[in-house]
Amino acid sequence: MAATREQLFRRLEALGIETTTIEHAPVATVAESHALLGHLPGAHCKSLFIKDKKKALWLIVSLDRRPLDLNALSRGLGAPRFSFGRPELLWEVLGVTPGSVSPFALINDTHQRVKPVLDAEVMGAEMVNFHPLKNDATTAIRPDDLRRFVADCGHEPIELDLTPFERPGGAETLE
Repeated sequence: MAATREQLFRRLEALGIETTTIEHAPVATVAESHALLGHLPGAHCKSLFIKDKKKALWLIVSLDRRPLDLNALSRGLGAPRFSFGRPELLWEVLGVTPGSVSPFALINDTHQRVKPVLDAEVMGAEMVNFHPLKNDATTAIRPDDLRRFVADCGHEPIELDLTPFERPGGAETLE
């Protein structure tokens, strides 16, 4: 059973992690999020649920404005060809629906099936913003606290400069 937002917040509190959350209308895209929430301080992020050709699962967390060439990124990580994970698999493993993916969903990955990749620029920000399991709220957290939360969920994230994997002028691609 997927964790609720209240369970997530209790877990963060138990770890001594302070966050700030604002509720808002649901946002399904980066553009919608930026239009509604762009004024919030901190790095605005997106999270991509990815499956590689050998069925390994990845959570790629980057700046919302960073378009990625996912095939170049898969080669950079030494992983076979990437594709987007199906919504059913996303729900099964991370307990969230498309549009609500964030590192907070790692609370539901109790078998550590997902390999998190955190953009070094995101992790260098003062604060970072993510949906707390649903896309009708945004939670700000310090990167060091995010690291502690991810580790407490049993994951060792890969922190990586994603700049070399940007695709100029466009959204994520799988060519």
